[in-house]
Parts: sequence; structure tokens; C-alpha cells
Amino acid sequence: MAKIAVIGGNFAGITGALEARRKLGPEHDVVLISRSANFVYIPSLIWVPFGWREVKDITVPLKPVLEKASVEFVHDEVTRVDPDSNTIYTREGEITYDYLLVASGVSLRFDLIEGLGPDGNTYSICTPGHAEEARRGWEKLVQDPGPVVVGASQGASCIGAGYEFLFNLEYAARKGGIRDKVDITWITPEPFLGHFGIGGMAGGEAMLKTFMKRFNINYVANSEIETITGDTVMLKDGRRLPFKYSMIVPPFNGAGFVKSSGDLGDEKGFIPVDVSFRHKKYGNIFAAGLAVAVAGLPTPVPMGMPKTGFPSEKSAKIAASNIVSLVSGKAGELKVKPWGKIPGLCVLDAGHKEVVILSNHLLKPRQLALMIPIPVADLGKQMLEKYFLWKTRRGLAYLV
Repeated sequence: MAKIAVIGGNFAGITGALEARRKLGPEHDVVLISRSANFVYIPSLIWVPFGWREVKDITVPLKPVLEKASVEFVHDEVTRVDPDSNTIYTREGEITYDYLLVASGVSLRFDLIEGLGPDGNTYSICTPGHAEEARRGWEKLVQDPGPVVVGASQGASCIGAGYEFLFNLEYAARKGGIRDKVDITWITPEPFLGHFGIGGMAGGEAMLKTFMKRFNINYVANSEIETITGDTVMLKDGRRLPFKYSMIVPPFNGAGFVKSSGDLGDEKGFIPVDVSFRHKKYGNIFAAGLAVAVAGLPTPVPMGMPKTGFPSEKSAKIAASNIVSLVSGKAGELKVKPWGKIPGLCVLDAGHKEVVILSNHLLKPRQLALMIPIPVADLGKQMLEKYFLWKTRRGLAYLV
């Protein structure tokens, strides 16, 4: 009998646990440990600040889903892992394992820039609490309009969410009758609009420039933030961008417990893995999703590689399948997939309209790379949300 432990309860974690459970016989145990009691559909947090979603609308309690699938759920916070003794230490005790899947998400590095983040002078949409706080700030802006700065800091990897928030804010300002009083500036570490940390796609830069012109949005590429005061974003090139409201996507590091776990992770707390998502040193440890160490592309201003959404699910399925192969004595049948070869699949909300992004690989060279604008509605993103929540509630992680 083998015991498989999974750390993390969102996209990669719940997918990996359910897939391992589905493919293993009942004589093996699967346990998922999460400091949150709920799965949250993070992509929809962009709508929370404008009142178009409540957090409860995009939340699924983990325990009933996992228990129905015969996965043990431990609601606890991991403090460290000892890979040599195969032991996970939590606030409440210890859990041993034969195989471990780290799918623990990230920590937010607001501390890297003075004034960044909810404890500083900008809002965030990275967590449910942050998104709700951003709504309170938005409501104040509606009552007292003024300039807005939206963007991503140097080192950030989740650039797409920043674009989505930008276009939704612009749309909300028009719907709220305050657009003529709200001057909007987008700042990004990307060398050009639509780079996204993956080198861009054909036509993407031109499309986004068209959006910026049509919606009268100022933008600064290759931006690097020096500091953020209560009303000004100061860039390292000397530019000063005043604001009454600002949302800036921060850089990510790995989960906090990884740094307390010896050589489990790298200096940023991400897990070094090979192309089978297996730890480079510990053969019984795998990682998936945001927890994986992935080198960013070289750019003038440093930025990270996107790892959310479809790549998280795909890497979790591969990791879970490979754990099952090891448990079954089939070490020679491990699946492999370099991160850059994972297909790109994303629906980017552009403010009551959307752009469908499809590619056969995240990184170049690609044989297929499309950005398809759909100017009439954002039904695709809404349908994707409903579908994912539906399959998550039913534990159907094997579906695409």
C-alpha cells in the first residue's frame, strides 16, 4: 500500500489528488492538505471589485468533493517538509507519505517594492480578500473620480489578469458615468504589449495597441517601479504617475513553507523538477502548477512565466499519472512535457468583450498561435467559469 500526499487545494492540488485517486486502487491512500477549506475559481476575481461576482459565487468547499472521491481532506497549514524522512509538518501535527505532490501555489512579494500591495498604497486581485478590498476602493473612486494606474510590477508573471482588470475597470467607468473623469494608465514590465511572459503571439501587440487607442488608455511598456506613495507610482526612469486608485499585480514566490524545507525548493521557494514534473533530487516528490520552478524568458525588465489556469491543470495531471506509474512499478513509463510545450488556452476578458488565445505550445516555436477577438460579449469566459465550477463540484478532474 502507498500513501500519496498532496499539498494545496486549488487548481493543481485538487486536480492532482482526484486524478491520483481515480487511477489508484482502494488499497492506496490519497490525502490532500490545504490551509483553505475552499477551492476558489481565481480567474473570476477580476469581476469581484466591480460587483459582477461575489466570492461565494466562485467558491467550492473542498471537504465534500474530496470525501465523495475517497480522498482524505486535512484542513491545516503546512509549516515544512522533511524530504529525507518523508514527513509533512503542519500546525496541528505530522503526516507521512510515500509520494508527495506539491501544488501549494505562491506567496505574494509585496515587500519587494515600497508601497506595493493592500498593506501599502495599491490594491490587489490575487486573493478573495484582496478582491473584496479592491471593491471598497472602487466604490470610493466612483464617488470621487480621479486618475487610475493599473499594471504589473517587475518580476510579475500573471500579466494577463492585469490586462483583464484594466479593461474591466475601463468598462465599469463607462457604465458608471465617470469615464471622462478617470484618466487610466497601464504599466507593464513587458517589452511590448501582449508579450505575457511567453514572447507574445502574432498580431497580439497590434491588437492591444488598438484596444488602448480605442479606450483612450495610456500605457508604459518596459516599466520598472521605484516606489509607490499614497498618490503616485514612481518609475525608475523618473516618470511620476499620479492616482486615486491603483491595482498592481505583484511578483510571486513559492509557498512560505518551502523555504523552511531545506533543498526542497530553490531560493524563491519554487520546486525544481524535470520534464516529468519529478523533483530533480527527490524521486518520490513531484510538483505542479504555480509551485513549479520555471525560468522566465530574458527581457530588459525581469518578468515571470505564466503558470495559472490550463498549465496548472495539465502539469497536475501529468504529475499524478507519473506517481501512479511509480506506485504500479512502471518507472519506465513516465509521461514528460516541458513547460514550454504545454498548449496555451486562455480566454482574456477585455471588458464585456473577450480575446480567445490558443497555441499548441506556450513558448516558441509554435505551429499554431491565435488571438481571436470577440467584440460582442464575454460569454466564453463566463461559460468556462461555469463549466469549471460544475466539474469541480462533481470531482470530475479528468475532464479538460
